[in-house]
Amino acid sequence: MKKELLLVLALAGSLVVRAQTPVGPVTLKAYAEYSYNYTYGHFANFDVLTRVPLNPYFELDAGVQASTANIYTVSADLRPKFPVPVGEMYLDTRLLYKAVVRDRMHDFAASLGLGYRMDYVDVHVGLFTRLMSDFNRDWHSEDEMVTEPLGVIYNVEVFVRPQSSPWNLSMRIANYDDFQIERIWQPLFMLGGRYNPTERLSVLLEAQCKPTGMFHLNASFYGATVRAGVAYNF
Repeated sequence: MKKELLLVLALAGSLVVRAQTPVGPVTLKAYAEYSYNYTYGHFANFDVLTRVPLNPYFELDAGVQASTANIYTVSADLRPKFPVPVGEMYLDTRLLYKAVVRDRMHDFAASLGLGYRMDYVDVHVGLFTRLMSDFNRDWHSEDEMVTEPLGVIYNVEVFVRPQSSPWNLSMRIANYDDFQIERIWQPLFMLGGRYNPTERLSVLLEAQCKPTGMFHLNASFYGATVRAGVAYNF
């Protein structure tokens, strides 16, 4: 498992080294979220994300999230792109670190997957792994580190209008979002909307529902999130 994780990190590092000066607009997003789940109850999240097109065939996403549940997350997504006759293929390298301060726990996840996107659809599938450990763990020992086996990461998102439209709506099922990666049997159901009052500014609204037991024929509600934000293209 260590070799697999090192391979993902090495690939991510090599892609960053090869990246160049941005060739398109840099997008900055800011969100405020209201969330509820059976574990943490009611809480709020504050998110900042950016997308940087480093060259015509590579883009970088990065983000931070602070939660009133005393959880703090940093994410990075390294994405080489390959044009095809309609849309583009991409290789997605996702890195996620979560400091669960309330439980004094580190949570690190990394994934590698292949995707395809165009105006009306974005599909992605790959593999991920996760490491967890206590804040007080002795780093010279592996006795208290939890390593999960490889899991599957997936995403299917459909849009009602082209991406160039001044407004759009989307529906999505996936087991990850900007700041979490769940196990294969824990899908997230999401609805999103975007409206562009100007060429540079977008207003964003998203809702997410997380059931539990979906693939065990005993689905029940676990949590939900609503977030609103703005995006600006520099």
